Amino acid sequence: MGLFVCIQTFSAIFIDICYYVDIGAEFGNIRPLDEDRMRKLTINGIHLLDYIDANPAFITELVNVGCITWPQRQYIVDLVSSRDRNDKLLEFITRRSVDDFEKFIKVLSKYQQHLVKFLVTDGGEFDEIFCVGACTFSQLLK
Repeated sequence: MGLFVCIQTFSAIFIDICYYVDIGAEFGNIRPLDEDRMRKLTINGIHLLDYIDANPAFITELVNVGCITWPQRQYIVDLVSSRDRNDKLLEFITRRSVDDFEKFIKVLSKYQQHLVKFLVTDGGEFDEIFCVGACTFSQLLK
């Protein structure tokens, strides 16, 4: 995977100098996320926004494994609302590489294992669990 970079120089006339940069080699993986992983985030993103606990320890672990950067960590931690923290975290994850996405899943499995299924399946599991829980709860009320 690569990127064309163009630089415009001026010496009596503007000259565009373009060259090819292999960003895959520089960052060690495919960027941005592939279609399959983006689909999983799109389908399950609403659930993840509500249920990820983006606490400082979790976010710091993401930095330690190289999933996000220290400035990104600080930005996320400084947000007041948990939903805003989760939204920004998922936004950063979608901009990272496939390897970084896999690191995110690994850290998520360590801290919040119950949420991993939203990133490794195509969705629907949450609704089934919610229905079973709601049905069970309604049966208790009778």
